[in-house]
Amino acid sequence: MNTFGNIFRLTSFGESHGVAIGGVIDGCPSGIEIDMDFIQNELNRRRPGQSKITTPRKEADEVEFLSGIFEGKTTGTPIGFIVRNANQHSSDYDNMKDLYRPSHADYTYQKKYGIRDHRGGGRSSARETIARCVGGAIAKLALKQLNISITAYTSQVGHVKLEKQYTAYDLSLIEETPVRCPDLDKAQEMIDLIGEVKMKGDTIGGVITCVIKGAPVGLGEPVFGKLHAALGTAILGINAVKGFEYGDGFDVDHRGSEVNDVFVNENGKIVTTTNHSGGIQGGISNGQDIYFRAAFKPVATILMQQNTVNKNGENTGLTAKGRHDPCVLPRAVPIVEAMAAMTILDYYLLNKANQ
Repeated sequence: MNTFGNIFRLTSFGESHGVAIGGVIDGCPSGIEIDMDFIQNELNRRRPGQSKITTPRKEADEVEFLSGIFEGKTTGTPIGFIVRNANQHSSDYDNMKDLYRPSHADYTYQKKYGIRDHRGGGRSSARETIARCVGGAIAKLALKQLNISITAYTSQVGHVKLEKQYTAYDLSLIEETPVRCPDLDKAQEMIDLIGEVKMKGDTIGGVITCVIKGAPVGLGEPVFGKLHAALGTAILGINAVKGFEYGDGFDVDHRGSEVNDVFVNENGKIVTTTNHSGGIQGGISNGQDIYFRAAFKPVATILMQQNTVNKNGENTGLTAKGRHDPCVLPRAVPIVEAMAAMTILDYYLLNKANQ
């Protein structure tokens, strides 16, 4: 299960401390203009070492395309690419070789496969999401031609959260702060909180909100291929994601009479007066903004003494080394956008194929 998608498909490969992270994109329409600066910027938004509140690991994360692009456009053939790893400190993980780190994939990988790459988590490392950002960037370029945009932002870190809906904020301000929050005052509170947590060697989680504008009516299948289920699968497949909700989600303290989205005819176009449904009804997009939230747990690697067991089941202690994020939210924003972009493009192509 290293392949994501139905028609627009991404297969990723590579480990955190291997030679490279890479992928193959299949099913991409031909003729998509490839903006290399845009793609590289998407990787820059995800890469480590970009601010004081992220891991200090230094990686250029420069993508090399191997196939599928000619004279600046996609050819419709498989797009192969790699991003080379250059700044591994594998020795930081030597003391973890025979131990199971709390809340990591060490134990489950060992039991499932009988072998694991202990260097940075190997395949389970979030560094694998580089491939998703490349696939998402190309999907975004395709969606741009359809006037579909996808924007995510940090809406909560710990107890610091935005209280209003996305419509109340200027989303053009997201990149103005390293935490990627459109409310600059709240953003500073988030940065201060992350800094406080980092000083203690601890970590903290939060929530990312994502907004999809311009999606046409009809994306999604009515039973087992519901659009919100597909988005949920995509987002829940991101490292550290623990929850997904769209529309009003778990805000259930309302009556049907309060949250039903009423249809009206607005200048010859059928729209809804409200959008409690989050742009999806019956598993199918209704033409309104699609919005959802993803909850991220605190990063599992903490720079504190912890109890654990070794591969023989013997009790022991562990103090993690290495370079780690105190909060994954800032670097996860482009990953959420990437997974949403690939899902929407995939379901657009599915819908087109069924017509």
